[in-house]
Amino acid sequence: MTLKSETKRLISDILITTIRGKLANYNPETNHMPFHYRLLGRDRYAMFSFIHSMNTTFGMSIWEQVSVALARGAGYDADRQYMLMGQIDEKTEKLIANLHYQLRKNEINTNIEEELKLIRAHIQPGEARRDPDSVVDLFVKIKNNENYFDITSAKPNMKEFAALKLKLLRWKALRLSQKQDATVYTRLSIPYNPYHPEPYERWTLTGLYDLDNDEILVGKNFWNFVAGDSIYEELLDVFQKVGEELREEIDKKFSEFRKLK
Repeated sequence: MTLKSETKRLISDILITTIRGKLANYNPETNHMPFHYRLLGRDRYAMFSFIHSMNTTFGMSIWEQVSVALARGAGYDADRQYMLMGQIDEKTEKLIANLHYQLRKNEINTNIEEELKLIRAHIQPGEARRDPDSVVDLFVKIKNNENYFDITSAKPNMKEFAALKLKLLRWKALRLSQKQDATVYTRLSIPYNPYHPEPYERWTLTGLYDLDNDEILVGKNFWNFVAGDSIYEELLDVFQKVGEELREEIDKKFSEFRKLK
């Protein structure tokens, strides 16, 4: 199966609109950074700041929008910045905190099915309240399976990995407080593998995530999962074609940076 032409067009439109918006509205940082300017040059630092700003845009917007386009193109129910409402009772909060602690200490083996079963057995029905962890980057429902994704950076550190695992456990409880028999999968997604062609090796906390059951999806495994098929190379081609289309506009913006003294 290949990507549908309408899905390709939608992804292209997302990329073109986002990048042109950035090109039109971006101005170099106004902060005075004398050491950086002397060492790198104001023009080079302006280019670096622009690329860094684009990376932020990928993390805050592009990954989510492209994911939704792929999932909906596959016929799945999908949304970004999804509000996961619920209420976790005090006993279940303590259970989750203890479970998280045991996982961090490697006192127990991680298994998302067992973790779900444990939380399901303890959670109490609650009100549909907004929680500090209610915002889900990406929601994809495949048949009866509800998938809740946190899309994170390519290289989370130890604290980030631990905090994200706690969030995933709490997402399970929030959902089950509203529908105790829901089939819930909470996952971490990393849009690309910075170690390619080697396997992703940044498992800072061994045993914290259930890698055998796709609790973390990296690069092509993530994109193929949300699209329901092997579309990764086609997706890269869409990005490349948009880059070629916008090359002159991007070069023009960079030429403005080169004039900075």
